[in-house]
Amino acid sequence: MSTYAVAVVGRDRPGIAAAVVNALYESDANIEDSRMSILGGHFAMMLVVSMDDGDGAAGLNAKLEKVRTSMGLEHALAQQIEDAGSDARPAPTHVLTVYGADHPGIVAAVCDALAARSVNIDDLATRVVGSEDAPVYTLICELTLPGELEPAALSADLDGVAVAQGVEVSLRELDQDIL
Repeated sequence: MSTYAVAVVGRDRPGIAAAVVNALYESDANIEDSRMSILGGHFAMMLVVSMDDGDGAAGLNAKLEKVRTSMGLEHALAQQIEDAGSDARPAPTHVLTVYGADHPGIVAAVCDALAARSVNIDDLATRVVGSEDAPVYTLICELTLPGELEPAALSADLDGVAVAQGVEVSLRELDQDIL
């Protein structure tokens, strides 16, 4: 068995997910992990699949190319990746929310602060909400803090980001029952 990362991007329209997963099914690929979303009017899909070596990436990419062409997508590609194994990852421990006036640099500043403390970002989503006259940038992410990191120390770092970026930042413990 080999493991592949599959990436698909294209202007959103009904049927893309069905076309992609049917191509995977026809290739005898097993979907192990996936994420699909609409980003700025574009459908975006990332999957990790496993399949027998057989035709490998060439056979899978031939099927994905047919999907790309028939659905008018910009990108549909599979690439073999190293299997991450069955090592259990720690569950996310905290949720970070950021709100403020939309401007470049918010995500970079937040990610830099998290990386400096070796915090793993398990999930990150952003969106601009509000009106055209008053856009509000929102960022929500699930984090896994390293065992030795006190949440108060990270909160202090994030307070510095809040001041520098002119945003509101909130770090709270994640209720595991919600997941």
